[in-house]
Amino acid sequence: MEEKTAGRSNQEWLDETYDKLLVKMKAECARVGTNIPYTTGKDGKYHDITETRWGQAPDGGTHVGFWTNGFWPGMLWQMYEATGDEEYKKAAVGVEERLDVLLRSAETVDHDVGFLFLLSSVANYRKTGDKEARRRGLLGASLLASRYNLDGKFIRAWPDHMSKMAENFGGGDIRGWMIIDCMMNIPLLYWASEETKDPRFKKIAINHAKTAQEYVVRPDGSCNHIVAFDPDSGQYLTNPGGQGYRQGSSWSRGQSWAVYGFALSYRHMGDESFLNTAKQCAHYCIANMAVHDWLPLVDYRQPASPLKYDSTAAMCTACGLLEIAGHVEENEARFYTEAAYRILRACDAKFADWDPEKDAITTGGTFFYHDPDGTNTEVPIIYGDYYFIEAILRLKGKALFEW
Repeated sequence: MEEKTAGRSNQEWLDETYDKLLVKMKAECARVGTNIPYTTGKDGKYHDITETRWGQAPDGGTHVGFWTNGFWPGMLWQMYEATGDEEYKKAAVGVEERLDVLLRSAETVDHDVGFLFLLSSVANYRKTGDKEARRRGLLGASLLASRYNLDGKFIRAWPDHMSKMAENFGGGDIRGWMIIDCMMNIPLLYWASEETKDPRFKKIAINHAKTAQEYVVRPDGSCNHIVAFDPDSGQYLTNPGGQGYRQGSSWSRGQSWAVYGFALSYRHMGDESFLNTAKQCAHYCIANMAVHDWLPLVDYRQPASPLKYDSTAAMCTACGLLEIAGHVEENEARFYTEAAYRILRACDAKFADWDPEKDAITTGGTFFYHDPDGTNTEVPIIYGDYYFIEAILRLKGKALFEW
């Protein structure tokens, strides 16, 4: 692959993008501080998630436990690592303290506890050695481990109060559901075993990853979003459609979770099968994005019209490709690195907004394919920015490893 496109080399583009990132994030940190953002309002600014329409959780409480709430502190820790600016650290710690309440009840968190505490508490502990952050990380890992189904060898997905959502995905007993998203959460268990020298955590993570290899990943490298098991016997039942177009389709963000998640399992455990699965899913994603100008559709098997994109899937996929590149020999690594560059540059050209007066870097994020009112289609979403920042800092050699 060529290393120069659109008149600029990858290095030139990277350096320019990094400089814009420094300006944008400094302004954004000053505005947002310890608020917890999800998407921007009509004013182009982030508003605290507990004060928006997302603020009412299904259980009647506030959405301080919404699964995306770790990504803002994750961004702040990345910028602190890159710049040493104490304002990033101050804001990140403030958000982490707000998330502490989630550790007081097993019903306030689910499989996404990894997203919440890897990018806040564990990142803090890795960077500063803070003992309170370590405590939060280990409590989060214990809550995640408690969701393990012994017979099915998987970590259960959503909590009971979200069972109504199952109706939108085809129905069934939500207690027996596992989802591809959890591959990005089990690094919390790997970290807990590394930190405590207790193998129980990593054994749960390994078993879950092996179950995902068998039932989530298809032979062509595409993935199911959801797999349903009998919660009592652990026997496989079916694969509901989930957030993609339909059952049997290929939800792009789920694909990105697979690429990055299996690569991370390889990093932590050294099991070659995990790396091979990551490559298999990566090749599927690369092939599909290459024929769409390196932009990800919401679902790689969606109808030709309407054309729907999800930039967040692109950013996470790029991070996964860079992770794979770090585990293969140089000649092979160039393939994954160049693919990541092409994805990032395509999304930068189409979706990035570098105006420091506005919050959010990347637009074009789509939460799920079927969005009746369109309010969650091609909009700024916080985790898209997290993965974009991580990818840029990885390429600059300035990233903090948060997984």
